[in-house]
Amino acid sequence: MGRYNFAPQRVHQAATRLLQVRSAARGGPSQPPPPWYTVIGNLPPSERLVRPPLQPARRKGRKASKLFQPVNLKYEEDQLRLDFFGDHPWELARPRQIVEDDGKDYQKFDWSQLDQPTKQIDGESVVQRQAWLMGLVPYTKLGAYDKARKEFYEVRHQQDIERRVAREEALWTGAEFGPSPLDIGMQLEDQKYEEWRDWATKEITAIRQLSGSSGSALDQDALLDPQADDINAALDEVEPSVPGSKRGQTAQGGALVHP
Repeated sequence: MGRYNFAPQRVHQAATRLLQVRSAARGGPSQPPPPWYTVIGNLPPSERLVRPPLQPARRKGRKASKLFQPVNLKYEEDQLRLDFFGDHPWELARPRQIVEDDGKDYQKFDWSQLDQPTKQIDGESVVQRQAWLMGLVPYTKLGAYDKARKEFYEVRHQQDIERRVAREEALWTGAEFGPSPLDIGMQLEDQKYEEWRDWATKEITAIRQLSGSSGSALDQDALLDPQADDINAALDEVEPSVPGSKRGQTAQGGALVHP
């Protein structure tokens, strides 16, 4: 196909051929042309009468350039950190010391032991200790993790004992400690409970006042009226079995209290 499309201008020629073919096939007089036949011959259309379907332009997809994407950094200790903090999530809640003098403290650490002079013991200490043990031939990943974890437990146990002893010594010398976080939480809980109790009492009183009416009150009084026929009949039925003296009815049957 070229640049120009002459198909609209050939509509009159195509209609003429179609009429001639139909006349020759019938073998009789020629069929009168349609009303638009003469108009199309005198004024040919400048474009197609039928709108062609629109097809979106297809573009070849390009992958985004990875030039400006950050590099995914991976370290050997990442999986060790996931294992330790997955087993000890509360270690992340402990305060940590991140201030360093020159930023090269890690070069002075000797992870042949867990305790370091210038670093507090935390989860990172266990990770570095495990990584150092994994560099030795006898230790596997699980074996190094168990050894570093047990050393960490011993240090935490020793710290708990030191805190208990310090508290007992302070109490013996006359120190007074305020309420613990657990006591403060219980006090706040009791306070909220009392507030809720007062609110619930007021709500119940208001509901009873709204639901109670004069008619319902009269009905309740009528049910408890001693002059009612049902109550009088019940009293007449049990009256002969009730003695009139203050001593009351004597016991009949049963075991004796004193033999």
